[in-house]
Order: sequence, then C-alpha cells, then structure tokens
Amino acid sequence: METFQLEAIAYARSGDKGSNSNIGVIAKSKKSYDFLVKELTAEKVKAYFCNFKVKSVNRYELPNLLALNFVLYDVLDGGGSLSLRIDSQGKALGQALLQMPFFNIAQKDVI
Repeated sequence: METFQLEAIAYARSGDKGSNSNIGVIAKSKKSYDFLVKELTAEKVKAYFCNFKVKSVNRYELPNLLALNFVLYDVLDGGGSLSLRIDSQGKALGQALLQMPFFNIAQKDVI
C-alpha cells in the first residue's frame, strides 16, 4: 500500500466569515467522492487542524457536485480584524487541507 495526499484526488476552495471558515473539497471523480464521503469526516478535519484550536466542524455533502463542504468554527482566532495570524481570513486553509495524507491506501483504488 502507499500514502497519498488529498490533492491527488480532490480540489479545494476556502473562505471565511468572521472567526469561522469554510472549505469546499471537490472530488476529481465519483470514485474519489465515494471515498471522501467515507474517509474525510468532520472529526478528521478537526483533528487535522488541531493546532488552530477549532471549536467544532460541520460537514455537508453535495453529491450532485461531488463535493463536501466543511465549516470550521473559531478556526481564525477572531477573524481578519482581530487575529494576528498570517492567514486570518482562511484563504489558505483549503490548500492546507489538500496536504492531508491518507495512509495504507492505494491511490489507484480511489481515483
């Protein structure tokens, strides 16, 4: 088995609203979407961003778009006007999530 990053099977877009951020993850294929529905849970996304002290994460499924949308609550430490973080507006969170690794899964099985 191998290790691959989320970016091998999906694209992402992210933005913000106050101290919260949303990350849209769009699968590159139906097979990839089915894998993401099973494996990319709200709990895993929260754990991945644990250093940002995310309060909670909600996941919304958009099967007609082969996409998942995650809302991360309190991830931006107050948001654009209050936070001292480099990316206080959440624009890079989608790119950061695309670096999430999946272990012991053959990439060919989910593309």
